[in-house]
Amino acid sequence: QVQLVESGGGLVQSGGSLRLSCAASGRTFNNYIMAWFRQAPGKEREFVAAISRFGRHTDYADSVKGRFTISRDNAKNIVYLQMNSLKPEDTAVYYCNARFGVFNHWGQGTQVTVSS
Repeated sequence: QVQLVESGGGLVQSGGSLRLSCAASGRTFNNYIMAWFRQAPGKEREFVAAISRFGRHTDYADSVKGRFTISRDNAKNIVYLQMNSLKPEDTAVYYCNARFGVFNHWGQGTQVTVSS
């Protein structure tokens, strides 16, 4: 079982930056593909970025390519999402996700609000 705790959200002006962190419990962190999703008010949860078990491969939604960077530190059991050039449309609750086979874990989410 993995427990995920996100942090780093907040209010930022358009064009600003934030770094989200997701701390995972357990000793099997590097078994998991880690990802970030987000959900804006009235919209479905959507994929933002993912990173392979040892960080060799990353994937991004088209809407964040070139602005967001996902990374992980397996020694610390943390995955990060560096968000630059933020836009008002990036406003959402951001969720950390850990996936391994049939196991799929979610954090509680952290709010990101980008003002225009």
